Amino acid sequence: MGEIQSPSLRVVDLWMAGRRMTTDDNSAFVPFFSPAIRSTAAQVRRRDVKPCPFPGRAPEDAFRLLHANDTEFREQFWFMQWGETVDNVSKYAYLDDDLVIVFAFWRASHPFPEDLGKVFVARIPPDEFAATVEQAAELLDA
Repeated sequence: MGEIQSPSLRVVDLWMAGRRMTTDDNSAFVPFFSPAIRSTAAQVRRRDVKPCPFPGRAPEDAFRLLHANDTEFREQFWFMQWGETVDNVSKYAYLDDDLVIVFAFWRASHPFPEDLGKVFVARIPPDEFAATVEQAAELLDA
């Protein structure tokens, strides 16, 4: 993380649930990206993340139900809205003791076709997620 491409661009590779999320674009515009990830870290640290929208359902089911919902309801669960570095991934999150992040790759050009149509799930304690993201922002800003 952090290879300098220009004064404002850095190479950023994001991994979650054993998958690299930045397969299409791993060049981050630091003046946008760093505040965006700090905002997400603060949101999680405050626990300003909705609880599970479908209690008793598997995370994969929650993803599919949210993704199929074209109303404002699903927008409450949008997560990691970090610009072009992750716009190849549909991402939602909710709290269920841990922070649960569910995501799927959607572009037909995804370099790993076997990932298409699959929902990936990451569970992480909220404070651990926030600390990791804050540390990444500090590295980018250094």
